[in-house]
Amino acid sequence: MQHQTSLVSASIFCCLLLLLGTETQAKLETYEIDSSHTYPSFEADHMGGLSLWRGKINSSKGEITIDTELNTGRVKVVMDMSTIDFGHQKMNAHAKRDDMFAVEEYPNAIFEGELVDFVNEAPTKVKGQLTLRGITQPLTLAIKTAKCMLHPFKLKQVCGATAEGTIMRDDFGIDYAKFMGFDMEVRLLISVEAIKVRNNASK
Repeated sequence: MQHQTSLVSASIFCCLLLLLGTETQAKLETYEIDSSHTYPSFEADHMGGLSLWRGKINSSKGEITIDTELNTGRVKVVMDMSTIDFGHQKMNAHAKRDDMFAVEEYPNAIFEGELVDFVNEAPTKVKGQLTLRGITQPLTLAIKTAKCMLHPFKLKQVCGATAEGTIMRDDFGIDYAKFMGFDMEVRLLISVEAIKVRNNASK
């Protein structure tokens, strides 16, 4: 009898620990990037200030996780560089060659980072790194807008954001026309929408 009482007491104690542990767990939400509404884009110099070229990546995927209690999160965006689009077919073809993005050898560009500097429970920056043409460099994006809502058609939580940053393209081995005076600075603009797929418990 005493042995059974000890077992029951031990079971109750374990249950209490589990309950306490559940209460102290934070809320980690996972969102899958909606590739049909996410188009990383960029602006680059042409001929040393003669004009400004704009382009975008037509296919991307990834995931965003955010802890709504601890104000932390991570972002990963994978961009298919074979879908680079300047709105100019000859330029599109040239951009994929070895003297620029070398798409056959490096098919994807990847941005990964942590959501930081939260204000009113919303992140204001993504501090991470960009891998482009096989080279990885640090990159911080400033989040300009952010909003979450119930998607009116999918009836799921959806979050959207716009973020901006700059890189020097020759840092990634893309120095085409540098000798002609082209500015190596490229402005990145990422607009993203992501659909909530699950909640996970995080400690």
